[in-house]
Amino acid sequence: MSVTLGVVMDPIERISFKKDTTLALLLAARRRGWALRYMELDDLYVRDGAARARTRELEVFDDPQHWHEFGETRDQDLGELDVILMRKDPPVDDAFTMATWILEMAEGQGALVLNPPHTLRDCNEKLFATRFPQCIPPLVVSRDPEKLREFQSEHGDVIMKPMDGMGGKSIFRVRPDDENLSVILETLTEEGTRTAMAQRYLPEIRDGDKRILMIDGEPLPYSLARIPGAGESRGNLAAGGRGEGRELTDRDRWICEQVGPALKARGLLFVGIDVIGDYLTEVNVTSPTCVRELDRAFDDDIGGRLMEAIAVRLDNRAG
Repeated sequence: MSVTLGVVMDPIERISFKKDTTLALLLAARRRGWALRYMELDDLYVRDGAARARTRELEVFDDPQHWHEFGETRDQDLGELDVILMRKDPPVDDAFTMATWILEMAEGQGALVLNPPHTLRDCNEKLFATRFPQCIPPLVVSRDPEKLREFQSEHGDVIMKPMDGMGGKSIFRVRPDDENLSVILETLTEEGTRTAMAQRYLPEIRDGDKRILMIDGEPLPYSLARIPGAGESRGNLAAGGRGEGRELTDRDRWICEQVGPALKARGLLFVGIDVIGDYLTEVNVTSPTCVRELDRAFDDDIGGRLMEAIAVRLDNRAG
């Protein structure tokens, strides 16, 4: 089966070869013999009611000094692509949202877009986790600083964070009698105009914030525990955390069983959930990461697993 896979991503020349999950996925697609077409957000547009893009032929290499080459450039209907991976990193801002609308048009023109564009808009990565109240820690989501303040007063030691952040940015740990609480609330809510989350602090973060990757609603049998550095309460690798591969616990598997059917029902093929201790904290649907780290830790080919799941979907559509 001849397949052309398009990818919408951040500039490929700026990625981290060692860590970049999108590169791992593209390498897996090439191992299957699939052709690659490359796009950035600026390349997407609509003309006469059709989703189109300036695409570039892409070749990728497992070489830290030379991991990509571009070939010919085409202006094309996005429906000509068999599958499109939306791998642009958050934030989910106006430009990101506009891209999802264009990619939704591409779906109507015949392309299989993953994850589905409407899910990238609908499933806020922090708020979506609250659909599973049996799995989450005590928390509150509000733009009202007083509601956040009341929650902190009740629980004492809390984490406060924006709803659209990534990579550990703008995450604050607030302890009892913290003199910075007012300025933290002002900063996060922008004087009550933006929504933020307050969550009870989980001391289990010292043992790692576990990233569990799920393909078509089923988890891989292991996680990457992202362990905070000295003096940190954030395990994010982008914030200096250290990654350690671990087998899933019984509780991890139970959480995956709670979340998996909802992912499958929404067509979310590739998702990363975050677990601290016994609690689900996020459901990452935009551009889940940690594939390279887990492949090294467990000698796996997660990209190959995902490409096989995509191939099954393409076959089902053709049938």
